Amino acid sequence: MPAAQDLPAAATDTTAVDTIVRLPPLRLDRSRQAAPQVADALREAIVAVDIVPGTVLSRTDLAEHYGVSQTPIRDALIRLGDEGLVDIYPQHATLVSRIDITSAQQAHFLRRALELEIVRKLAGLGVGVGEAAAAEALLKRLRAALRRQQAALEPHDLHEFAEADRSFHRELYVAADLAPLWDLVRSRSGHIDRLRSLHLPAQGKAEAVLRDHEAIVAALEAQSPAQAEAALREHLSGTLSFIDEICARYPDYVRR
Repeated sequence: MPAAQDLPAAATDTTAVDTIVRLPPLRLDRSRQAAPQVADALREAIVAVDIVPGTVLSRTDLAEHYGVSQTPIRDALIRLGDEGLVDIYPQHATLVSRIDITSAQQAHFLRRALELEIVRKLAGLGVGVGEAAAAEALLKRLRAALRRQQAALEPHDLHEFAEADRSFHRELYVAADLAPLWDLVRSRSGHIDRLRSLHLPAQGKAEAVLRDHEAIVAALEAQSPAQAEAALREHLSGTLSFIDEICARYPDYVRR
């Protein structure tokens, strides 16, 4: 954990309380532990950059906002600290971390390596006995995710669009019987996902993402591993090629 003397000046940001108040309320599932649910809610807000880097996260304010005790808040913040999304300064403060470019690049490398293997595998579905039904079921789910993204473009609902984006990729892992690896990738992708959130509002970016997804589906439908790999490489290269531009526009959000 960082030492208190390393605490950035942003820790005194008086807008932190207002930021927390604007967060969506959390409907707790009482059959599950509260801490993972709080962690998921905070992760979503941090990844969407609804809570910007440098924001102070007060346990007291978060406990009041989410209607829980400080214990699950503490446990949730520790989990987010393990993911690199918050910096915890013992006995002082917890801040949303800056976006670490090196960590983002490493997460991108991991995800690209896994998903290239996944689309190669899924492009071969349908060639074996009993696989045709599985292939068609996958394509049906992916097309549903595409329709959800298309619908989100009309009101330009980028939160819904990003959620549909994640659903699309998760379906690939599930279909390849690698769902636990999706959870691993998600836990390591907070920095790259925040870069994507900053890039998504750019003119034409969301439309480009949708076109890339359509190309991946077309390749899987054609049962072409080479075409699927090429479409995925094109898709995942988008945000990283704009790192310098993103860093220049949001210098206080990043750490290089």
